[in-house]
Formats: sequence, structure tokens, C-alpha cells
Amino acid sequence: MSVQNRARAEPSRLQGAAISRAKGNRLQMASPSKGVYAAGSRDVQAQAHPEIAAGGYAQGDGTVEFYQRVVAVLPEGGTVLDLGAGRGELFHRKEEGLRRFLVRLGNKYSRRIGADVDPAVLSNPGLDEAKVIEAGQPLPFPDESFDLVLCDWVIEHVEAPEPFISEVRRVLKVGGWFCARTPNRWSYFSIGARLFSGAMESKILRKLQPSRQESDVFPKYYRLNTLGDISAALRPSEWLNATYAHNPNPSYHGNSALLLRLLTLFQNLTPRALASVILIFARRTA
Repeated sequence: MSVQNRARAEPSRLQGAAISRAKGNRLQMASPSKGVYAAGSRDVQAQAHPEIAAGGYAQGDGTVEFYQRVVAVLPEGGTVLDLGAGRGELFHRKEEGLRRFLVRLGNKYSRRIGADVDPAVLSNPGLDEAKVIEAGQPLPFPDESFDLVLCDWVIEHVEAPEPFISEVRRVLKVGGWFCARTPNRWSYFSIGARLFSGAMESKILRKLQPSRQESDVFPKYYRLNTLGDISAALRPSEWLNATYAHNPNPSYHGNSALLLRLLTLFQNLTPRALASVILIFARRTA
């Protein structure tokens, strides 16, 4: 299982089966649900979706869409590998109600083990156990250890898809599920992430998501980020592929009601195959 070592850079997100990160004080543009606009009377999401007052989530909530299906396929008492868990950004939010229940996987698991090259995984509050992975090495788990492997906003950082999928399959039990949320390579924000970088990327993001905090930027490859690429990687002889594309509510709107409406209209007119987010659900069959 090979993972590229970045010269003179501290490793981080998944590249191959392990994780590699380039450190820096920039903002990440590729994961739309990682930044939540601060609540308040001027929050256009809350104004556009008054149903948020009933349960704390909107129609089209990407986190609810993804995690409700993860919970559905997770067997009671199952063991979960949260691959690329990092510091557990979702657990640091003040989530309530259904969203809180879902990101904690409905409390169905017996153990949730996180793995990341970034030592920040050791402080992840949502894990029962955390392991720091050595870059360039196989995952430190026996074959068929897990009932479910979870990757949330990680796949876009995979540089070598074939060994990555092979390693996920190795540690997953037959009948277990691989669940991942990742941007479509051809989404508007993925294209923006490839067009802009450095100071320009940070400047744009501060306009579009002013409540987003500074964080490390991850190298992005988008080599497993189309429905076609995913279908090719998940061999029918080994996987039951139930992957689909999804348009969650836009988040890059700068709290502008007009921009939110325009992005929503754009997503509604986009062919389903080019929806902004891909939700991977694949069951190991052999």
C-alpha cells in the first residue's frame, strides 16, 4: 500500500491508504459542509428554510442525507473505522437533535476507531480509539476488522485510488459497507478549488463563508471523484455499488439571499450525474 510522502511537508489526508497533509494557514474549498454559517437573524439559510426551526435541519441538508444512510447500513454493535477522522470537526460543532444523533451514528456501534496521519486525530472527541498512521504503510489493522469504513470529505485527497480501495476492502468484513462523502470533480466549488489557490482562495472563501475558521489546506487530486471513476474502482466481482450523486443546500453564498437563490437554481438545472456531491455506498461482496 503506497502513499506519497510530501517533501518537507507534514503528512495528512488520505493518499493511497494512509493520509498526507500539506500544512498551511489557508482555507479548504473542497468540502462545502465543513463550514457552517453563524446562526443569527441575517442567516439566509435559516430564512430560506424555516423548517430548520423544527428539528434543527433543512430539506436538502447534506449531512443528514449522508449520515442517515450510513446509520441505516451500520449493523447494531458494529465496529467502525473512521478513516481520515482528523480532529473531528463535526463533533466540535454544537449540533443538536437529529444531526447530533446521526453524526454519532445513532449510537449503534460498539467501537468507533479513527485513523489519520495527522496527530490531531488523538484529540478527536467522537472516537473510542485513535491511531496515528505512518505514511506509506498499510493500515495497522487485521483483515476483515470492520463492519463499516467511513470517509467523510476524504476521497478528494486520495492520490492513488487503486491501492486505497484495495486497502479499504482488506480491512472491511465481507458484507460490510464502505461509506464516503466527497465532492463531484465537476461541481462548481471543486472547479473553483482547482482554479484558485493560496491568497486568492482564502480571499474568495472569506467572502463566501465569512464564519469559516482558518484551517490547514489539504492537497486535492479528485482522482476518485466522478461516478464513472468510482464505478470503475469498485469492481462488480467484489462490491455492490449503491453510489449516487446529490445536491445539498449550497453553502458558498456569502450569506447573500440572491447568491443562494442563484446557486440553488444552478443546482436544480444541473444533470444528476454532475450534482455537487457524490455519496459512496458500497458493500463488500467478496
